[in-house]
Order: sequence, then C-alpha cells, then structure tokens
Amino acid sequence: MKNQIEIKNGLLIFMGIAVFFMLMDFLGLAGENYLRIFNAFIVLYGINKTIKSNYQNGISNYLENYFSGIKTGVFGILLGIVGLIVFIQLKGGESYFLKLSDTFFFPGKQNIMMYSAMLFFEGVASCFIGSFIVMQFNSEGK
Repeated sequence: MKNQIEIKNGLLIFMGIAVFFMLMDFLGLAGENYLRIFNAFIVLYGINKTIKSNYQNGISNYLENYFSGIKTGVFGILLGIVGLIVFIQLKGGESYFLKLSDTFFFPGKQNIMMYSAMLFFEGVASCFIGSFIVMQFNSEGK
C-alpha cells in the first residue's frame, strides 16, 4: 500500500513539473531562471501528500516516513529528468539544448546527459532536505 502511494505521488510530482515547464515554454518564459524555483513547491507538495497519507494509514515511524518522502521525490524527479531528455530530443536535440543551456544555472560547456546527471543529484539532495522539512511539520501526524 505504501509503495503505491509513493508511486502515485511521484507520478503527481512528474506531471506537475511537466505541466509547469511546458507552460513556461509555451508562454516563452523558459529563460526566466527565477520561475524555476516553483518546481520545488511541486516536489514538496508530493512529498507532503505521501507523508500525510502515511500518518493517516497509521505509519508513524519518523524514519520510515522520512525515507518514504525521499523515495516519492526521487521517483518524481527521475521521471521528470527522463521527460526533460525526451522533450529536448523532440524539440531538436543538442541544438535546442545549446540554445536552452544559456539560461541554465550551470555555466560552462555541457551536454544533455551531463546536465541531466547534475539535475538528478541536485534533485536527490533537495528530496533529502525537503523530506526533512516536511517531516518537521508532520511529525505529530497532523
């Protein structure tokens, strides 16, 4: 049951991030770095849903809920990175990426896979921190 909730909320994170970034691309705001911070709220929302659901289902162990939140976030981010790679390939591959990479936070020469790996590690670190923060607010099963 718990894994189904983690997968469902991970998919919710993926869909939220996908819609957010496609909307930014459609509106011509893909180059606005400050708007990318909002994807953190999408990830935190999915993690929070998992942890609250665990408490509602009687799972009150702190570490179990913490790692459940991490798994949810990492699953959503992993799907999001795969989606990003597919999106870049559909939009023109490396040429689209080079045009887009001017707006990324990471300076220097990059390729799609190196950028995706950096995003993955950044996302995993964010999941650890985000799950910890969410657990502080939910530690009493609110």
